[in-house]
Amino acid sequence: MQSNSESKFIHLRCHSEYSITDGIVRLGDYVSLAKELELESLAISDLSNVFAAVKFFKLATSNGIKPIIGADVYIQNEDNRDQSSRLLLICQNKQGYLNLSKLLSRAYTENQYRDRPEIKLEWLFSDLNHGLICLSGFNFGAIGQSLLSQKKEKAIHIAKQLKEAFDDRFYFEVQRYEVAKKVEEQENLVLAIAQLGYDLDIPLVATQPIQFIKKEDFQAHEAKTCIAEGYVLGDQRRPKNFTAEQYFKTPEEMVALFDDIPSAISNTLEISKRCNFEFDLGNVFLPDFPIPEGLTINEYLEKTAIDGLEKKLKNLYPEEENFKTQEKKYLDRLHFEINVINQMGYAGYFLIVADFINWAKENNVPVGPGRGSGAGSVVAFALGITDLDPLSYNLLFERFLNPERVSMPDFDIDFCQEGRDRVIEYVKERYGYDAVSQIVTFGTMAARAVIRDVGRVLDLPFPFVDGIAKLIPMELGITLKDAIEKEEQIQQRIKNEEEVKELFDLALKLEGLVRNVGMHAGGVLIAPGKISDYSPLYCQEGGEGMVSQFDKDDVESIGLIKFDFLGLRTLTILSMALNNANKMRTTEGKSPIQLDDIPLDDEETFEWLSNANTTAVFQLESRGMKDMLKQAKPDCFEDIIALVALYRPGPMDLIPDFCKRKHGQQLVSYPHPSTEGILKETYGIAVYQEQVMQIAQTVAGYTLGGADLLRRAMGKKKVEEMDAQREVFIHGATQNGLEKQQASNLFDLLEKFAGYGFNKSHAAAYAKIAYQTAYLKRHYTSSFIAASMSADMNNTDNIALLFDDCVLNKIKLLPPSINYSVFRFQPLNDKEILYGLGAIKGTGLAAIEVILEDRNSNGPYQSLFEFCVRLDLRKVNRKVIESLIRAGAFDELEKNRASLLASINQAISLAEQSKSHMGQDSLFGEEANKEVTNYVATDEWDSKRQIYEEKVALGFYYSGHPFSHYKEMVRAMYPQSLRDARPSNNNQWLSGVVMAVRNRMTQRGKIAIVTLDDGEGRLDMIVGSKLLSTVYPLIKEDQLLIVEGKVSPDEFTGGNRVSAVNIFDLLTVQSRKTKQIKINVGENLNPEQLKLLLKPYSNGAYPQEIGRCPVVIEYQNQEGSAEIKLGDNWAVAPHENLIFDLKKSFQDENVKIIYN
Repeated sequence: MQSNSESKFIHLRCHSEYSITDGIVRLGDYVSLAKELELESLAISDLSNVFAAVKFFKLATSNGIKPIIGADVYIQNEDNRDQSSRLLLICQNKQGYLNLSKLLSRAYTENQYRDRPEIKLEWLFSDLNHGLICLSGFNFGAIGQSLLSQKKEKAIHIAKQLKEAFDDRFYFEVQRYEVAKKVEEQENLVLAIAQLGYDLDIPLVATQPIQFIKKEDFQAHEAKTCIAEGYVLGDQRRPKNFTAEQYFKTPEEMVALFDDIPSAISNTLEISKRCNFEFDLGNVFLPDFPIPEGLTINEYLEKTAIDGLEKKLKNLYPEEENFKTQEKKYLDRLHFEINVINQMGYAGYFLIVADFINWAKENNVPVGPGRGSGAGSVVAFALGITDLDPLSYNLLFERFLNPERVSMPDFDIDFCQEGRDRVIEYVKERYGYDAVSQIVTFGTMAARAVIRDVGRVLDLPFPFVDGIAKLIPMELGITLKDAIEKEEQIQQRIKNEEEVKELFDLALKLEGLVRNVGMHAGGVLIAPGKISDYSPLYCQEGGEGMVSQFDKDDVESIGLIKFDFLGLRTLTILSMALNNANKMRTTEGKSPIQLDDIPLDDEETFEWLSNANTTAVFQLESRGMKDMLKQAKPDCFEDIIALVALYRPGPMDLIPDFCKRKHGQQLVSYPHPSTEGILKETYGIAVYQEQVMQIAQTVAGYTLGGADLLRRAMGKKKVEEMDAQREVFIHGATQNGLEKQQASNLFDLLEKFAGYGFNKSHAAAYAKIAYQTAYLKRHYTSSFIAASMSADMNNTDNIALLFDDCVLNKIKLLPPSINYSVFRFQPLNDKEILYGLGAIKGTGLAAIEVILEDRNSNGPYQSLFEFCVRLDLRKVNRKVIESLIRAGAFDELEKNRASLLASINQAISLAEQSKSHMGQDSLFGEEANKEVTNYVATDEWDSKRQIYEEKVALGFYYSGHPFSHYKEMVRAMYPQSLRDARPSNNNQWLSGVVMAVRNRMTQRGKIAIVTLDDGEGRLDMIVGSKLLSTVYPLIKEDQLLIVEGKVSPDEFTGGNRVSAVNIFDLLTVQSRKTKQIKINVGENLNPEQLKLLLKPYSNGAYPQEIGRCPVVIEYQNQEGSAEIKLGDNWAVAPHENLIFDLKKSFQDENVKIIYN
């Protein structure tokens, strides 16, 4: 090992995993090996980015290694853009970093070509090269490429340009990493560059293009490049740009490799000494907020907050006496908060957030009442950032901004999804487009995904790889190592199958590596100047998806402020529901309502909540939450806050006690008398983190800031910190009259509370949205359900769920209408909703807009033919028309949907003829043309066919339920409905149609969770792996199943479920249970017709295991009656289609099935 003073070589090149398309170097491994080798400095130089720069900087410095930041950049080829070259740019100092940031940003935003961000050479011949060291790029650089192409003069010209631009900061780069046939070519290039360096007095520097840490990682690296570029490893024609020699070589290896050019080695040390750039971490750079002249930003915050609070208090306490009584309490809290905010230097932050939130409100973009601990601030309430009064609900400012622990405040703001981008656009206009961007995220190779990726590049069959991927348990954050340990089947296959072993060996090396670049869901940066002065920008070709190159943690490390602009679908629903309701109120002569007008003590709303009529109600719609609502029967807003906080893993165990105490069925007790005032609202149970803080304040004399530190310490469970806090707590509590043991016991109890306690500020804010949705559902039911459907038009499962909710709430969902429906669902009155055309599968916004625009301009449609003639059939194509017909949208023009579908060809042909004769006599204005607009004659669909066609178009059964077709037959054998199924130790017989199937891999193998529905109830059925293997063909959507199984409570959903013991289709059960089929006929019997009906189901038409039953004819005429049993050759399999056909031919009442 060498000591730092004996450093022989410094690595200046490395493509880490953040180079995305190549490089599998993990930063931790990279720095650890450098530390082990006692390197004094180390560089990172990812391809066209500095994604990892801050992470690398922090990691290297914390390990005593000087970090060197650079980037391997593309240079545009002016002669041929398909043949770009590369240079390595390394930051000497802050000026160099700023210039590198500007160059990368400009390449991404102005000069991408085939997804390559290219720097123009002329940009480097300016001040933008200051502070940068430039390495020539060896064989990937323009100089190396020219020498390889025998274009020495061109190489000399480019070298002179770069030397003139960078002066003594330009180096010729030499490398030796090639193998086999390419070694000679590489060596010739090294010699040519060395000679040119001598001729032009340009120094040489040796680099090792590191792509992976160890030599044996080469195959894994090749796999990653294939994943990125879409190749398979075995493809002999794929690009092979890397060799097994591109690993992290030791300084000794590098010195030996270049023992003939010692200056190339020593120049790495020289470059290292010249590089002294450091990120300025720990500072905060707030954008400048414009304030009136004569005021400081702190004074302006105080003035604005006091003015805002006065308006809020006048609304809260309209009576002057109440206003004066309350004002002092609010002002005291406000001044306390203002002092803390100003001392910490965050006045600008509050003003910026308030500015864009209030702009949103003024411009009809719905904003949430608050989210997270920010709802505990009176200043935020006064400025309009939050809409929840913190004092009314005992919300604590210190939970948000602690004067005893300096941290950045963080408001998470919910906007309506449709308006969020408008607010971001406003922020860009206000602070400058170059000062605002969103934030990068990095997608990584998770366990299942990496198995699928590696399986593809190994060219393994998809079903084979898919089967292995599904063996990995569905657990959040599970690793391949965990999966191998947990799943015995994986262990066995790795042991016994060479292909599986190779798959896992490669996947384990790639798991967790960065795979792609994305955009943070809500984070927006606002900088005091250009974003590129802090972080380079990244975007897709064309400027789409502009983000910082540093992720959310790194932008905060370098001092930029992240503002969270989150899209909440519920706010979109609330906005649409209010618009729907106010349209109807206007027609009734009533004034419009606003969300702020909604009272928080509406008895009818609490009645619906207590009855769990909460489908589509924010936070309260799950089965488990509905069950909790029935138990708790909330009757005040505080109950909703508590239930939102309790319904999570851990505190859920407290729900029964909470409910019993609320209803007087259990004694309310308190840990200590002094806690009664704090825990009274939650019946003696600590539900909120704020309650832990208040108890520490009241019992042990903590400040609320100190109590927040205690809460955090309890959450982290660090022994030394907890011991110190215990001592402080016990000392304070004994000072307030508690015994030492009593104080210690209370500390233990608080520690338990802190482990599951929820942020009350967040719970209260979300409880308000929950209550508002519940109120609108109760008082404007059709408006609310129509809005909920419109917000979820692409999710047919949710539309089906809301359709059921319409039935429950006596709302009629009318079928789509080509002449009256609009894109969204539309409430017509309190009891009717018109189906939205946009929710019909296979249509799409563009096609519907064309239809609506034409209908608004030219009036309603008279026929399918006219519809086709009037519209552009390139936009409203055959698929769209078919979907509209299946959904029933043309029923008002022609009820026979089968005929409409059969007439599409004719309608399209007429439309094409009409357009080709444009300007001649109208096709529809002449009597002579009427005969060509007749629909094709065909039988109408029966009800069974109709509902299946509706399901194709709508995603669910609209005008009926498939079980109804079998109900009479099934109930004659097994009368119990799914709705009436109750838990029992005995097996029960149930029946229903399969609505959904979810497959799961468990330790016992593959199971299926099957949702059954019989039109009266719904039940999930668990099918174990052994049974599943025998009945798998039956487990599919729309299949009728007869099930023998055990019904038990479902703890997850709060309902019941059935564990299947046996599963049959209807024919199997019918064949076993049917004794005979009786047909009552008269004199007009047609024997040939009967033969045609029976023959397909007799004489070996079905397997032997399907039993047959005799057919008995009851013949009647004027002279008498007789019963004739047909011969054995006419015994039939009692298939449902046969039963339906017989009933259709001989009338329902004349066909009877006699069961055993």
